[in-house]
Amino acid sequence: MVRPPLTPEERLRGEQLGRVLREARGGRSIVEVAAAAGMSAETLRKIETGRIATPAFFTIAALSDVLGVSLDRLAVRTVPEVSARTVPT
Repeated sequence: MVRPPLTPEERLRGEQLGRVLREARGGRSIVEVAAAAGMSAETLRKIETGRIATPAFFTIAALSDVLGVSLDRLAVRTVPEVSARTVPT
């Protein structure tokens, strides 16, 4: 199966997600957090660097649980800012 290329917005969202997860991990090692979430350290590293820009929901749910960050907070922190638009009246 060939995936369609990611849009610039999807890449940006992946980078933002990675930053939020890195911040939440704090001083804990990638190996420690990845093991607790049931994934490889390499997978977590790729998510944190944006190389996996659209990780599976259950992957993010596991990281959310391990890091003590709500899914709501992750969603809000990774939504690209909407540029000023003209609202029709």
